[in-house]
Amino acid sequence: MTGDLKIQERAVLDVGYGIRCTAQQRPNKVAIGDANRKLTYRELSDRINRISNGVRDLLGPSKGRRVILIAPNCIEYPELTIGIAQAGNVVVTLNPSLTAAEIQYICDDCEASMVFMHESVQSKVDISALKTVRARVIIGEEYEAWLNQYGASYQVKSLQETDIFALLYTAGTSGKPKGVMLSHRARVLLCFGMASEYGCYSSDDRTLAVAPLFHGAGFSFALAALFFGAYCEICPKFDAATVLSTLKTQEITSVFMVPTHFQAIFALSEQQLHNSKPEHLKTIISNASALPHALKMQVIEYFGGGILHETYGSTEAGVVCNLRPIDQLRKNRCVGLGFACTETKVLAEDGQQVKPGEVGELYSRSPYLFSGYWGNPLTASSTLDGWFSAGDLARVDDEGFVYIVDRKTDMIISGGVNIYPREIEEVLREHPGVSDVAVIGVPDSYWGESVKAFIVRADNSGVGDEDLKLHCRQTLAAHKLPKTFEYIPELPRGGTGKVLKRELA
Repeated sequence: MTGDLKIQERAVLDVGYGIRCTAQQRPNKVAIGDANRKLTYRELSDRINRISNGVRDLLGPSKGRRVILIAPNCIEYPELTIGIAQAGNVVVTLNPSLTAAEIQYICDDCEASMVFMHESVQSKVDISALKTVRARVIIGEEYEAWLNQYGASYQVKSLQETDIFALLYTAGTSGKPKGVMLSHRARVLLCFGMASEYGCYSSDDRTLAVAPLFHGAGFSFALAALFFGAYCEICPKFDAATVLSTLKTQEITSVFMVPTHFQAIFALSEQQLHNSKPEHLKTIISNASALPHALKMQVIEYFGGGILHETYGSTEAGVVCNLRPIDQLRKNRCVGLGFACTETKVLAEDGQQVKPGEVGELYSRSPYLFSGYWGNPLTASSTLDGWFSAGDLARVDDEGFVYIVDRKTDMIISGGVNIYPREIEEVLREHPGVSDVAVIGVPDSYWGESVKAFIVRADNSGVGDEDLKLHCRQTLAAHKLPKTFEYIPELPRGGTGKVLKRELA
């Protein structure tokens, strides 16, 4: 048993509850690891308790204080996130690639009281410039010394399911980032939904955390494994060869990746792909953007059929839709049906539900919804009687399957006609000379907006404008054809692989 911890008779749905249960029932089971070390559930639970004690010692017993965590993927990430939250405080996870000015803005905006930062980002953060921060700990030797000051016994007190667990800042398409408030209840119920949908979080399962843990999706897939007593291997950074080898050698049964990860894997040599082919995977989850059909077929042919899930969601709504393995080959460019315990609907601008095949704005309602934006109440533009919209345009077919057409803010209006960049991008990706593509609208004195495509050429490809125009004409109507092309080495992407189109405009 971990210290004198007693599992409460009335279980509170907090993010650390599952770990405490496993630490009590199977204390010597390995919980988490990386290339250098492993922690059992008893060791992990003890460290989480020490963090909770340490944070309360520095910040006092009051609940709801915001604590910043700035770090790349590391074995300390889950324990810090859960330890901060278990003490009744709110963890604010930041992308370590943010600039000093961006970090300062978020710290000041949420009135952070404490900062945990990895030693690799220490130089970019001037603690003295942060208005409300009272304490900081550097993850490394300093962190271990700080941790060892505190005991491993901790009684969870006064924690409520509706308390805010995490505050995640989303960049959005413009303006300052917004803090999305997520409750313990919403995140734990999402773990149960994921277990139901993906079936890969038993005590015998092993997951690889590849996606950035600072992002809601990346952390949720790691948390679900730990919550249900599985093993979680932490990948410090994405390297295609290392990830593929780890999937095989660590006998990984589930992994969450984004399309750019798969592209990098299939860029490896035939010998590497053959020698490191995983043998134990039973669940692959893809998210962030739709898998182009050709890439989807590569995933299925290499990793095996019947294991691929394509999910759609947002930081605010959690997972909204899931295209399950059984439907992968018959529903192209589709995000599936509503996720577990999730309702979806597509509405026209007048608020009426659209007919199958028509385009409207996608709304969802579920137990996973966020609790509002930090400092800003939920607005009528984003909610409707408990329904939330992330601002995506979609259509449904006659079976109820959802197809994301585009971001509402990305839609191009040229000569009064709506054009959806995503459709054009899918067509351009099918050209063998194109490795990656992004389509945006640019100002046009006559049409209002015209279509521009940014192209990343495939290796040794000399593809040019006329080649691509000819290719597009075979599929797209004339008004959808890109008017201009620009060839660039790579597209600007965020930590989760999404293209940052605002940087192309």
